[in-house]
Amino acid sequence: MAGYRPLSLLLALFVAVVSSTPARADESAAWAALRDGGNVILMRHATTVPGIGDPPGFRLDDCATQRVLSDAGREQATRIGAVLAERGMRAGRVLTSAWCRCVDTATLMDVGPVVRFEPLNSFFESSGEEKRQSAAVREAMAGWTGPGTLVMVTHQVNVTALTGVVPASGEIVVARPDGTVVGRIKPPS
Repeated sequence: MAGYRPLSLLLALFVAVVSSTPARADESAAWAALRDGGNVILMRHATTVPGIGDPPGFRLDDCATQRVLSDAGREQATRIGAVLAERGMRAGRVLTSAWCRCVDTATLMDVGPVVRFEPLNSFFESSGEEKRQSAAVREAMAGWTGPGTLVMVTHQVNVTALTGVVPASGEIVVARPDGTVVGRIKPPS
């Protein structure tokens, strides 16, 4: 059995390298699309305080009633903006959900003026709005011609409904205006 151990380790290493290659290529394609401009970022807000959804009775006009960014999430949003700038992404427009965690993420990224866009609001607790909101987001994406990148900061359920991708907090999905996913960019660590 001892003779199988080196072979097992070699096989495990091969699987790790091969399985990570598409992810690296995927991320490289995403960065290239952002440098080219004319594409779309669909981003899940940065890391929040623990929880799922929002507390009962939350209000969009009062951040104290919502699940908000954690200190780590605030730092993460700032780092994401810095990395986007360093890698050559120029935002042509920045749209966000009205939830404080999204507005704060977009603001802390500091890539351009932030505009609230109702179709990016979470439909986690109101799934009946998914089709209408997703159609409006797709329409905004389809109409994007640049210059620069259309940045949309939203929620996991919204990104998943639009792309099929389940993003981590702070993860970016890069898409063409027609909705075709180009690649994913994991949040910086």
